[in-house]
Amino acid sequence: MSMTVWEWFEQRSYHHRDFASLGSASDGAERPSTTLIFPARNVAGTIGNILSVVEDLSARTGLLDQVIVIDADSPDGTADVARAHGAEVYSENELMRAYGPAQGKGDAMWRALSVARGDIVMFADADSDDFEEHFVYGTLGPLLADPQLQFVKGAFRRPFKQQGREEKVLDGGGRVTELMAKPLINLFYPELAGFVQPLAGEFAARRELLSSVPFFTGYGVEIGMLIDVFEQVGLAAMAQVDLGTRQNRHQSLASLSRMSSVVLRTVAAREGLAQRVARDLGDSVPGLWDQPDTYLHAVATQDGLHLDEHLNELVERPPLARLTDDNALTTA
Repeated sequence: MSMTVWEWFEQRSYHHRDFASLGSASDGAERPSTTLIFPARNVAGTIGNILSVVEDLSARTGLLDQVIVIDADSPDGTADVARAHGAEVYSENELMRAYGPAQGKGDAMWRALSVARGDIVMFADADSDDFEEHFVYGTLGPLLADPQLQFVKGAFRRPFKQQGREEKVLDGGGRVTELMAKPLINLFYPELAGFVQPLAGEFAARRELLSSVPFFTGYGVEIGMLIDVFEQVGLAAMAQVDLGTRQNRHQSLASLSRMSSVVLRTVAAREGLAQRVARDLGDSVPGLWDQPDTYLHAVATQDGLHLDEHLNELVERPPLARLTDDNALTTA
């Protein structure tokens, strides 16, 4: 089924209220099994409240069959808090140890699939201050209601709140999304321009689909997955859900600069830009098409000018379904 971006936006954009019945007491209806996964790094201050919401929803509705926290060996006690709330907790570095230490969020998500049992798998960020039940049933809703859908992305408003200040800029968050991801999508993948939050950490998909696409490590995972899912199942099998407002932890501008670099490199990798430049220019501009694992960031500070170097690795993990080596899937 072929759709324009305008048709898709009208026909595949939902609101969490459309699925409010999923948040009421269980109706006994038979549903696909579900797994909810939280990649987590130093979120002891938020993961407890989030899992309390999840516990209440699951106890009342039976909507969730498995809840997993993939912890980055956080020193703040994230894993202990998650276990106390009944979640299955795994170290991202112990899952699939044949691939070495985990390389960021995307790698943790990929490894999490090796222990996910649900027919439908949902991912959610673990640093939300205002996590509510509708984040879960709203994201799962379209997949449970329409067997033709394969992938659902959360959409929301993202306020920006500066540390130490009470006032918020209601739509001031999502700076990497607005300044990097959306312009890239409009340029290279205009069919996907209808997604309000292409980098959202809240999304759900059928496990078979997630097992058939590669995962980029780090912050390239969301935009890489959006592109790969689109190319595999097409726009008509994708949807988005308005989840209202989501307040998450903000990062520094310097950190966002590095994140933007990874998003750019991910799209460049999918578009084969390095190979195209190399083909067109040959050796006339040495190093132009390299994809370095370091990010050079020139900054002005009160102590003068600095040129900082940051590790910015981008690795593409293979589709899990292609792995046949039992040792590669071994957990600790």
